Amino acid sequence: QVQVQESGGGLVQAGGSLRLSCVVPRGIFSLLSMAWYRQAPGMQRELVASIDSGSKTTYADSGKGRFTISRQNAKNTVTVHLQMNSLKPEDTGVYYCNTGSGTYPWGQGTQVTVSS
Repeated sequence: QVQVQESGGGLVQAGGSLRLSCVVPRGIFSLLSMAWYRQAPGMQRELVASIDSGSKTTYADSGKGRFTISRQNAKNTVTVHLQMNSLKPEDTGVYYCNTGSGTYPWGQGTQVTVSS
C-alpha cells in the first residue's frame, strides 16, 4: 500500500506563508475527496480543509480567508496543495494529507511551526 507523503512544512514567523504538498497515486484518489488535517501538540487531529473530485472546497473556520486547498490530477498522480498565508502561532502542528474521510493509512505528516 502506497503511503501518503507530505512536504513543505517548516518554521516561519507569524504573518508568513507556507505551501504544503502531498502526492498520491492517481488511481482511486482521483475520485475521492482529499483533505489536509492538523494535529496540534496535545490535541486531536482536526480537519483543516478539503477538496472534492470536482474541486469544491471547504475550510475549517480557523483557516477561512487564509488557507487555499487545491488539487492537480496528472497522468499517474494526484497532487494536493495547501497554501497557508498570514500564519498564526495557533496554526502550529503536524499537517497530514488524507482522504476526506480520513480512512487511508496516515503518513508521517509535515511539521509547521509558527513563531510569534
